[in-house]
Amino acid sequence: MTVRVLVADDEPLVRSGIDMLLSSCPQVVVVGETADGAEAVREARRLQPDIVLMDVRMPGVDGVEATRQITADSFSSSPDSPIKVLILTTFNHDEAVYAALRAGASGFLLKEAARAELVRAVLAIAAGDGWLDPAVTRGLLSEFAARPEPYRPTPTQLDELTPREREVFVLAAYGMSNSEIAEHLYIGEATVKTHFGRILMKLGFRDRVQAVVAAYQSGLVTPGSEPPPRSV
Repeated sequence: MTVRVLVADDEPLVRSGIDMLLSSCPQVVVVGETADGAEAVREARRLQPDIVLMDVRMPGVDGVEATRQITADSFSSSPDSPIKVLILTTFNHDEAVYAALRAGASGFLLKEAARAELVRAVLAIAAGDGWLDPAVTRGLLSEFAARPEPYRPTPTQLDELTPREREVFVLAAYGMSNSEIAEHLYIGEATVKTHFGRILMKLGFRDRVQAVVAAYQSGLVTPGSEPPPRSV
């Protein structure tokens, strides 16, 4: 599978560097570059990429509003394959990043991340996972947990999850990838994906990031705690 990426950043050198990094991966092709949010929206609508790498702070229409428009239900030409957004930021703690995640972004990555980290993030999001930069994940989730949100699953909805789905939900909230969850629970990665798809459906989540945030806000996972031990 080839992952088609649109790069949106107001700094030409950053765009060029990202293009070079992603071009080193045969599974990724950069289909376009833009310098501001408004242009990112126009080009995303025209090119229909799989992922938009979005600088969160740009002149005019910023990355938050551009993300909100691109992830809207009616934006993608294929409702079954919505365009996903990976936010790029310079700062570990940035209010705009939180806003972008709420607007529909599938994750965020620091611009200083290593080349391999950028490629992994793009491939993970293309596969349906979220991506929260490991350097700041705990702080981000703690921030989210302390903030009111318009939607969180009710106890009745959580009770609809099977014991295995709840295990998968909790481990995902601790930042584990599908492969890590599979290893932790001694099940296949395809089985994890099936469970997570059912979790999203039952709880009405848009994506993995929204699910992880809700796990903290619902008290299913406590910021600063450790994941449960592996099954024996």
